Amino acid sequence: MNNGDLKSAIMEAMKAAMRSQEKDRLGTIRLIQAAMKQIEVDERKVLTDEEILAILDKMIRQRREAIKQFEAGQRLDLAQKETAEIAVIQEFLPEPLSDDQLRNLIKQTIQDTQAQSIRDMSKVMSQLKPKVQGRADMGEVGKLIKDLLTQQ
Repeated sequence: MNNGDLKSAIMEAMKAAMRSQEKDRLGTIRLIQAAMKQIEVDERKVLTDEEILAILDKMIRQRREAIKQFEAGQRLDLAQKETAEIAVIQEFLPEPLSDDQLRNLIKQTIQDTQAQSIRDMSKVMSQLKPKVQGRADMGEVGKLIKDLLTQQ
């Protein structure tokens, strides 16, 4: 993706949601834009697609946590709203990596960085993050790296 492709895709989706009067979808897209705008204003910069993917990842993580809380509190209506928001946010993420693809990518990165032990985990993670951002749950990626490094 070229710089700005993701931002313009989000803008186009917002326009389409306005035209078709999809209020819930429009609300979620506006939340995405507000999160992007806040960082652009606070840090006085134009976001790259990678930075936007990081924002979308964070938004999904927050909603998954909220779903757990709502389900624990028997508020299934609110959990469903969060689930619907996740579905809209995921539309802007690249195709997720399969378990095998992710495992192979981690193994390759461990080899490339010559990581020997758990102490090298941050070196592996920093190399891997740009490749998997928005395509895998970073918490799961961390667990897999840890598992593979402790097996060596």
